[in-house]
Amino acid sequence: MNNWNLIINLSIGAVGLILSFMGLFMSHLSRLIEVHTRRHLSGMFAVLAMYSVTIILSYYAEMEAKAALMRWGILLSSMFSSVMMLVLTSLMLHFAGEKRRGNRLFTCVSLLWALYAGMLISTFFSPAFYTVTDAAVYIRGPWYPLLLIPPLVIMLVNLTGLWRRRKKLNRSQRIAFRMYILFPLLSMLVQMLYYGILATALGIMTGSMALFLFVLRDQQDKFISMTEENANRDFNIRILQIRPHFIYNVMSSIYYIVGEDPAKAQGVIRDFSIYLKKVFRSVTSQAPVPFTEELEHTRAYLSVEMARFTDQLSVTYDTPWVDFKLPPLTLQPVVENAVKHGMDPEVERLNIAIRTRHSEGFHEIVVENDGEDFMPSLNVEEDAVGLPNVRSRLKRMCDGELIVAGREDGGTVVTIRIPESN
Repeated sequence: MNNWNLIINLSIGAVGLILSFMGLFMSHLSRLIEVHTRRHLSGMFAVLAMYSVTIILSYYAEMEAKAALMRWGILLSSMFSSVMMLVLTSLMLHFAGEKRRGNRLFTCVSLLWALYAGMLISTFFSPAFYTVTDAAVYIRGPWYPLLLIPPLVIMLVNLTGLWRRRKKLNRSQRIAFRMYILFPLLSMLVQMLYYGILATALGIMTGSMALFLFVLRDQQDKFISMTEENANRDFNIRILQIRPHFIYNVMSSIYYIVGEDPAKAQGVIRDFSIYLKKVFRSVTSQAPVPFTEELEHTRAYLSVEMARFTDQLSVTYDTPWVDFKLPPLTLQPVVENAVKHGMDPEVERLNIAIRTRHSEGFHEIVVENDGEDFMPSLNVEEDAVGLPNVRSRLKRMCDGELIVAGREDGGTVVTIRIPESN
């Protein structure tokens, strides 16, 4: 082998070592990757690191004419490259939700690997597959093509196993495993025809990094999906935690109104039913809803409260701008806070104003009351759906914001701003 080939192959080994350490580092530190997947990837890069070290060792021995060291280097590099296929099988079974123990695919691959390992060990005793002369020259033997059959069959078996498990794996996982199998497979076919540049090593390294990147992307998507699912679950729990005392007060009010004004009681029951229907519908709908729907929900809630507090609550609406969407249960909790924290027994009437406007690329909703300040509710979790939850959903679902400010003459002004692009 000429010096240029030696230098290139040593460089391939060095690149493989760098990539394996990068992969180990990223696998260990990434919190997006689940624990068991991280272990499999760490194992894969650890084997790749050993494979790269033995490549460097064998070609260093060739340069220095150290025959014994070169024999061990070639043997171990061949061993570690084949172990990469075992790692693939294990990782594929992990993603498919299958165990290795008693699994026919893993058993078959393990037996083929054991056969290959036995053939490699036999090279110390027979030149049938290959030999290394005392001058550290590598020579292929007459049976050399047979030495490549076990790893080739392992790849084909894994490819068949991947096809059979295609429904258990998502798209990213299927692409990742195909690349991990096909890159080394094609490079091995090239290596069978030409001995010089380490095509097999390049294929293994490329396939390993492709697998890692696709798995990382898949795990990131899962992490994001899980985060959104947890946020939605938290939202649903908060929705379902309707304050028992609110329901009790409404039912008590209806009880007394029935005796005095049955028609009014029917109206309160109708409005309360609309309110509850909107609340429970929000549990199953996480997509933004038209503002008109949210306003209808808020009107139903306020109708119930006005029936409870009779002349103590007054509401005005100035909502000419309604052509936009917002997360469900955004306006109603804000208004609920305005009633709950603004009501003052010493003040005859609480006035609440609800306005909408379009300003500088934003849809804006303003809720204003002239009662007590309800800004402290930002740090309180006792509300059915607290303002912190409203703020987080506004940001997550439509990049909106919720701004709370004091009112000059007492009370609070809450502004909801939603970008026009949403």
